[in-house]
Amino acid sequence: MTDQILFPPRLERASYTGPAIALHWLIALLIVCGFALGWVMTDIPGFTPTKLRYFSWHKWIGVTVFVLAVLRVLWRATHAAPPLPQTTPAWQRAASHLVHFALYLLMLVIPLSGYLYSSAANVPVVYLGLVPLPRLIAPDAELKVLLKTVHVVLNYSLLVLVVMHVAAVIKHQFLDRDGLLSRMLPSRK
Repeated sequence: MTDQILFPPRLERASYTGPAIALHWLIALLIVCGFALGWVMTDIPGFTPTKLRYFSWHKWIGVTVFVLAVLRVLWRATHAAPPLPQTTPAWQRAASHLVHFALYLLMLVIPLSGYLYSSAANVPVVYLGLVPLPRLIAPDAELKVLLKTVHVVLNYSLLVLVVMHVAAVIKHQFLDRDGLLSRMLPSRK
């Protein structure tokens, strides 16, 4: 009985839960904003006040994505995803699980790599300009270069996975017409 209270049985649902939907779309919006901001800020020459402001905003977005992704992973661990349509081939089911796993992993690792990059570059991260986050590593010029490269490569990997994810959604919505997208849309009850 205690196990059922701590770990409730997973009931199959036709759609994701409200919190899962909210976290999905909020994280997606923040990732798009963070990526766009990262793209713009790195093209600004020198160290202008605008560039420094954009870097701060980019870091705040990254910290927020990390926290929301942790919440999303915890929610997902206790709430089953709705089943894929029965017509979904096994290879698509496997690809879906692999891509979702990689998306979750990157949502956690990318902000962490940026945070470590800032620490290695000896640049503090002050969340929302109010909460200084502790340094996890000491400043290190060589590690800074490596972590910057890791951060960039991981971001472009995320971009590729997001494009694949959106392409699969479009395929299911307009070619297969299996209603898969409706699982991640708010209910209109």
